[in-house]
Amino acid sequence: MVQSSLQVRSVLIAAFAATWVGCGGSGSGGDAVSAPIVPAEEEFPGGSTTTALISQLSFSRPLSNLNLAEADGFFIGSSLFDAPWVTAPSSVISRDGLGPVFNARACSGCHPRDGRGAPPLTETEAALALLFRLGHPTPGPSGVSAPDSVYGDQLQPAAVQGVDGEGNVAVGHIPVTGSYADGTPFELQRPVYDFVDLAYGPLDAETVLSPRVAPAVFGLGLLAAITEDDLLALEDPDDADGDGVSGRANLVPDVVNGGTSIGRFGWKAGQPSLRQQSTAAFAGDIGITSDEFPDDPVTDEQRGVIDVDRYDGGDPELDANAVGHVEFYMHTIAPPKRRAFRDAAIVEGRATFRAIGCAECHTPRFETGVLAAFPELSNQTIFPYTDLLLHDMGPDLADGIVEHGADGAEWRTPPLWGVGLVEAVDGHPRLMHGGRARGVEEAILWHGGEGESAKQRFMELTAAERAALIAFVEDL
Repeated sequence: MVQSSLQVRSVLIAAFAATWVGCGGSGSGGDAVSAPIVPAEEEFPGGSTTTALISQLSFSRPLSNLNLAEADGFFIGSSLFDAPWVTAPSSVISRDGLGPVFNARACSGCHPRDGRGAPPLTETEAALALLFRLGHPTPGPSGVSAPDSVYGDQLQPAAVQGVDGEGNVAVGHIPVTGSYADGTPFELQRPVYDFVDLAYGPLDAETVLSPRVAPAVFGLGLLAAITEDDLLALEDPDDADGDGVSGRANLVPDVVNGGTSIGRFGWKAGQPSLRQQSTAAFAGDIGITSDEFPDDPVTDEQRGVIDVDRYDGGDPELDANAVGHVEFYMHTIAPPKRRAFRDAAIVEGRATFRAIGCAECHTPRFETGVLAAFPELSNQTIFPYTDLLLHDMGPDLADGIVEHGADGAEWRTPPLWGVGLVEAVDGHPRLMHGGRARGVEEAILWHGGEGESAKQRFMELTAAERAALIAFVEDL
């Protein structure tokens, strides 16, 4: 029975390789089964913005087509992203106002070299780039999970001198074993979290927690340039085509423009723009206020023991000019080029990826629209491998946190471009929202819900087919 399933799958993959022309792409021609032609544009996932630098700095380069006159703006934004904030009052008035409680002193503290953070790998290691969102399973009046009454919507383990950090998290693991259809065994690690040294009392009994590592920040301007019409065209909220995939956009409050917009950024697509994403992170992660988010991340309960005004660095602490520089930087970090996109095994893996259904959520190709402020990002053919939509990923990955249209089991499809360089840039292979997957293979095996059928098909592949698919993703 297993052999029959594998034979059917191999035939399907071969047929798919022979006929696939890409999402909106042109035909490949030639003998596609033995030597399919991959369009040359796939070597450059960000179109003409793509950086060719392959090194530890692959996630930190400006758009390759960035106007040289604007290069200063990129590096000014980079300095604001990298430099640490200090406690107010200080002589450095442009960079004071830290905390009073916080997760990191700088954006780069969680996004080293503009890349992905990693979870603690031992029970005693500090959670530097892994934060925990907190909330009740039911949404409050704002459409998001009601925050914990003592600790708010995020645990901040660090604090300025004279103030207690909120607490720490010990991370353990439970092994999860299984095997592929060909009998090859595998073992996953299910993380277990224990809050310790909570400084302001216990969490609410109803509070659930959501571990989230900091994602890489390159290529975000290109995601911002995808048109709303193109994203909405990918929605299938009622699964009308019966394929088990029912992605939908998260409509979220737009504090910059007013009203609501499609969420694109954050693990649950909770932010609609890079300006809002950046200023929300400054407030929640560093304790730096802005016009968009004017309040320090301190609850009413904590204000009884923390003199917040004593550490005020201005109103706001991050002025509009600085926000503009950070926003420019977030738009203009380039995605890296692929390294071996025409190698035979990778071409085979490309076909397998689509044949088993991975591309139903990880949409390969888009044409960006026009961003008036960023002509470099406009009208680009890009390959981010995401639909930016919400998908139910099943109970194993559910966190119970509601973010506007995203329920407790839904996550935004993360982009896959650059995944193969994570270990080279960041020094670890950890993937998924909490960093539980030790590489591409484990990330696939954790899929459930709308990703369950693709995972099952992956498990039915031969060892060589699995290796080719993984090699393809690691070349993105």
